[in-house]
Amino acid sequence: MTISLMPAGAEMVGPTPKSVLSVGAILGEGPIWVARDAALWFVDIKGHCVHRFDPALNVARSWTTPGQVGWIVPTADGMFAVGLQSGIHRFDPASASFRLLHAPEAHLPGNRLNDATVAPDGALWFGSMDDAEKADSGHIYRLHQGTCVNVGLPPVSITNGPALSPDGRTLYHTDTLGRHIWRTTLDADGAIGETSLFTTIEDGAGYPDGPTVDAEGCLWTGLFGGWAVRRYDPAGTLIREIRFPVANITKIAFGGDDLSVAYATTARKGLDMTALTEQPLAGDLFAFDPGVAGLPGHVATI
Repeated sequence: MTISLMPAGAEMVGPTPKSVLSVGAILGEGPIWVARDAALWFVDIKGHCVHRFDPALNVARSWTTPGQVGWIVPTADGMFAVGLQSGIHRFDPASASFRLLHAPEAHLPGNRLNDATVAPDGALWFGSMDDAEKADSGHIYRLHQGTCVNVGLPPVSITNGPALSPDGRTLYHTDTLGRHIWRTTLDADGAIGETSLFTTIEDGAGYPDGPTVDAEGCLWTGLFGGWAVRRYDPAGTLIREIRFPVANITKIAFGGDDLSVAYATTARKGLDMTALTEQPLAGDLFAFDPGVAGLPGHVATI
């Protein structure tokens, strides 16, 4: 088992993240760079909102969603899929319309969808969680060309990720309350193989939130309540930590023409008035130079 203590030689001093969009998100999440739009999309789960940020023009637009929204990904038909509490919906920004496609957990009304990624083959991998953050009712699913399956990983209260290695053969998935990040091998057809512990976040460092993998195969994770994002090499060794002026960092995404800008979503959730006064930028979208490029995104064929 790997414990995430900062090793000798790991970089503690890094770039200073800057707020690039003030949205005051209650629970900002799911940032994703969509190349066809040259824009970053992300959600505010508790604010029931989808946001689009165009950094070249420095403009943003928002859409209200019919319920809690955990993630947004582009689809092969030029539209988007969003993970609402009621299931996966097709989202058309032009008409601001939502149409239900799949309801994988209609039998679990206390659950909601929480995070997602798209594989090189167009498969959508996503997780669910107990909205009350108590029961171990969160599962990992794979949706591809109309077929949605629970992949059979052990349930946890709050799933985060999944994220995929550059070759698409390793699936990283997070048990947030347990502070564990796991890795599971994948066959070429997406069938799961052996699961092992990738790393554990130590007490006092926050909770691992959304994971993202860069072009060098290293994994980044936001730390909810930890004031930082961290980067781990493929062996699970902590090699970098970047500190933020806000406590709750949820996830990063690589964007820009060369995918060399890191965008980070943050959250106001759980902060009292004193904390909010001390963290006026909580809930904003941040950007920083990660010193490495990200992986090209994919469109979902669902």
